[in-house]
Amino acid sequence: MAGWFLLWSLLLAFACMADAEFCLASYFADHMVLQKEPAQAMIWGHGDVGAFVKVTIFQGSNIISWKIGQVEGDTGTWNIILSPMNPGGPYKIVAEQYFRREVKNVTLQDVLFGDVWLCGGQSNMEMTVLQVMNAKKELSEVELYPRIRVFTASLVQAEAELEDLAKIDLQWSVPTAENIGHGNFTYFSAVCWIFGRYLYDRLQYPIGLVESCWGGTPIEAWSSSRALEMCGLSNTYNSYLFDILTYGPTDYSVLWNAMIHPLLKMTIKGAIWYQGEANVQLHNDLYNCTFPAMIEDWRRAFHEGSQGQTDENFPFGFVQLSTYRREETSDCYPQMRWHQTDDYGYVPNPKMKNTFMAVAMDLCDENSPYDSIHPRYKREVARRLSLGARAIAYGEKDVIFQGPFPKKITIMKTDASIKITYDQKLLQNLVNTTIFEVCCSSQLNKVGFNATEWLPTAIISKTPYSVTVSFNGLCKGQITGLRYAWKDWPCEYKNCPIYNSEALLPAPPFTFHFHITLH
Repeated sequence: MAGWFLLWSLLLAFACMADAEFCLASYFADHMVLQKEPAQAMIWGHGDVGAFVKVTIFQGSNIISWKIGQVEGDTGTWNIILSPMNPGGPYKIVAEQYFRREVKNVTLQDVLFGDVWLCGGQSNMEMTVLQVMNAKKELSEVELYPRIRVFTASLVQAEAELEDLAKIDLQWSVPTAENIGHGNFTYFSAVCWIFGRYLYDRLQYPIGLVESCWGGTPIEAWSSSRALEMCGLSNTYNSYLFDILTYGPTDYSVLWNAMIHPLLKMTIKGAIWYQGEANVQLHNDLYNCTFPAMIEDWRRAFHEGSQGQTDENFPFGFVQLSTYRREETSDCYPQMRWHQTDDYGYVPNPKMKNTFMAVAMDLCDENSPYDSIHPRYKREVARRLSLGARAIAYGEKDVIFQGPFPKKITIMKTDASIKITYDQKLLQNLVNTTIFEVCCSSQLNKVGFNATEWLPTAIISKTPYSVTVSFNGLCKGQITGLRYAWKDWPCEYKNCPIYNSEALLPAPPFTFHFHITLH
């Protein structure tokens, strides 16, 4: 079956060569957005080997710029890097092939220049505007944003890296209520769309949104073999284990091959990502490697594919997992949230530079008709992501884009308390008395301490920048750790105990380890 997918994909990808001999790559179309300056967009396609190709940008009847390239290689591929373009449009782009006294051409109409963002992940990224809270109002506002353009790659998998997309669900389009609210888990992504809308409201120039995601898929499917090898994963795996824990394709690299690799020549501003549920019980312990490795590999690949036009450290935003089940069966979800940050608890950090995160553990939706694993509060997710993009991708100095995180933990043995001092002023709603926990260890032998247990600790005082908890009477032997919100479902909707005081962003979960001997 997988071999048939590959053959079908390759036939579709190179159909233009047989039909027209000269063509653009499949994702070039009317109404698209190309990346604005200071980067340069690349246009590429297929033609007759040895032919010359000229690409001209028109505004009305005026020539803005033109570039010349040549068709090269066994597959007859040509690439042309355009001149840097200011944001705006519309423009007309004409690509012409000159070969043996014959001229062939392809024309793109209504092309804009702005920022191009790639939106990836699994089903929480796939959810459409039709599925989210206040969908009717959201859809009624879509046509107020004609300078945001949208594109969706089809769900395709391949055993080898494809050079072009095999199929497209939504070709570049001006947004309408119909194409933005098309069905359930199809096109177009609510998180991606609303994120782009927040950016447009701030930037006031064109935004291009490229959706490439597939529900129920693990990160291994979206990662190249090069990235997986960095984490000790080979091309062999337990397919039975994968199949019982996920719902989409699970083979290593099959979505990288078919849905990411074909886009590498596209110059992009950045990417956002909502994925991880499929890895909660599948290589959970490796996610602190596989996720950062995928980010770095995508960055290198897009930089190389665009011949240096996509920034080699382009901004990458992601959603920290929301809630799923109220019943506590394991700590897999909080572990995944921690691993999403490479075990730092916050981003950007020394191992995940130029990244930003939307904490979503307080956006639970127990009554979601799509199951509680698919909360409908996607507008708030997109708002939090957009704050991160403004700070990290656009360099806004004064925007607050992440919730409070501890900068100092002070253990006071005299009154059996722990003071957690945060890096921001707090908005505190200390209704949850089990949100902080201490780890107690009992001394059972002369070798060391074991029999650890996490116990809720009472909040006894607070200041504008700190919270103090008590461990009085809780432990015998040692206290070896402190953690916050370490539950699948740590709090109710927008009702966690600690937010920042301005942007209303929740403090992310954390876990710290230390050793305090009690006498």
